[in-house]
Amino acid sequence: MPEFHDQTAPTFSVIVPALNEAARIVSAIRSVTSQKATVEVLVVDGGSADLTVSLARREGVRVAYSQSGRGIQCNAGARRASGDILIFLHADSCLSNDAFKTLSQYFSNPSVQIGTFRLKFDHPHWLLCFYAACTRCDSVFTRFGDQCIVVRKSFFESMGGFPEWQLLEDVHLLRRARRVTKIYSFPTPVITSARRFLRMGVVRCQLINGWLILQYLLGVAPAQLAQQYRDFRRGRVRGRQHVEAAALVQNEVK
Repeated sequence: MPEFHDQTAPTFSVIVPALNEAARIVSAIRSVTSQKATVEVLVVDGGSADLTVSLARREGVRVAYSQSGRGIQCNAGARRASGDILIFLHADSCLSNDAFKTLSQYFSNPSVQIGTFRLKFDHPHWLLCFYAACTRCDSVFTRFGDQCIVVRKSFFESMGGFPEWQLLEDVHLLRRARRVTKIYSFPTPVITSARRFLRMGVVRCQLINGWLILQYLLGVAPAQLAQQYRDFRRGRVRGRQHVEAAALVQNEVK
């Protein structure tokens, strides 16, 4: 834990990239505004066809628009943000009640540039609990945007922001940051939805994640990785075809 300093409290901007998140956007927003009513919250919509935008507006937060893609949407929000500290909160995740107290303490130290919360899933599956525990370790396989990346705006800008990819933009930003500074693990959780794991299968989803990250490290193009991930998801929706999709990705890796 860094040494805390008494100085002017940092200001925060919470950026929430969203696409068809009507079922969860209100919970994400209220996890912020319920504990810090004056914080700047920007929902960046990527073209939702549901009630995401109207629900966000009803909560009294700012709404911006951009092309879809989490990296693109996060960058669009960062350009509009006025806070010293940027909090990239996924629309299917919620901050814990002491999040801002923790962040204010950490970022009172000017040496702290970037960090993530510890992960907690909203489902008690034992493997998900194990995966969540692993996120306390800092590595390319254990730190993701699901944990809510929190970063000084000045540092974020010096890094060039997120790559405007459809997939693994969070892994790439953290990997670049890791080369020049420590990535802190804030000792409070962010609670995220387990829906993707439950829909695709807990073990299968984790194996897919591992395959994609490994290929990323080997230099496979981000667009190709995004297409593979879409193939996996379509394969799962089509029932038996998930086996064929998995085989396709393995063949491409080979």
